[in-house]
Amino acid sequence: MQAHGTVFKYGDNVDTDVIIPARYLNSSDPAELATHCMEDIDRDFVKKVQPGDIIVANKNFGCGSSREHAPIAIKASGVSCVIAETFARIFYRNSINIGLPIIECPEAAREIESGDEVTVDFDSGRICDLTTGKEYQGQSFPEFMQKIISAGGLVNYINESE
Repeated sequence: MQAHGTVFKYGDNVDTDVIIPARYLNSSDPAELATHCMEDIDRDFVKKVQPGDIIVANKNFGCGSSREHAPIAIKASGVSCVIAETFARIFYRNSINIGLPIIECPEAAREIESGDEVTVDFDSGRICDLTTGKEYQGQSFPEFMQKIISAGGLVNYINESE
């Protein structure tokens, strides 16, 4: 499983309130949530994001409230992967549960810049910045997590297993 796209870069402590502002939580429709993804931190994100693009951030990405709407909005906007130095634990779990690939790699999170073209191999955890030629080693997903993500989330995985 791989991701390939252009990077949108953010800093530390990107919380769920800026990923999807609370004023839009009256909808659970992924397509509707995607139209407001990141708008309080990056007004142009929804205009520029393309299928496959990648978010890179520093420490504690997804902190704040435990709403599942945040990773849903990111995934529905077309983002193929989020790379961060660290993730808030509940965001990490919610991301896997809805099938949004995320990977922790402090060095990549610090060095990759907005606009870089990046590939991520989830089997090995290898991250390649095609713009700079640098490679990084992130944490690969265990096989069971890869199956959940490939299925599009935990519910789909369980349904496929029955």
